[in-house]
Amino acid sequence: MKTVTLYTDGACSGNPGPGGWGAILEYNGTEKELSGGEENTTNNRMELTAVIQGLQALKEPCIVELYSDSKYVIDALEKGWAWGWRKKNWIKSDKKPALNPDLWEILLQLTIKHELHYHWVKGHAENPKNNRCDELAVAQWKLLK
Repeated sequence: MKTVTLYTDGACSGNPGPGGWGAILEYNGTEKELSGGEENTTNNRMELTAVIQGLQALKEPCIVELYSDSKYVIDALEKGWAWGWRKKNWIKSDKKPALNPDLWEILLQLTIKHELHYHWVKGHAENPKNNRCDELAVAQWKLLK
């Protein structure tokens, strides 16, 4: 399988409010930037959408090195929380409903197709690709304001 690096970020102006997402796919020295937005959404929905869109852009199963500054996304995948929520009909261990089950369902299916390795990065810090994803995401929500 090919190894691809995926950087993602989501942003919102207000939470909820207009939001945007950005993703960068890297393979063999080539980069592809993706971005989009929604008029009324949340930051976490944009974080999830960035990962989903990045994975959906892959034309075949890949090993994916995923870089995100979202603990929500990284922890829920890496620690298996999202699978547990799904098994319990989208109810968390604190008996509250898990948020964004529609997006988690899509993302969990994509994690079956691809082999993901998770990397949390500090947001707005030293990672130029994560910073670029933030720029893409912010540009998208600004278009919707």
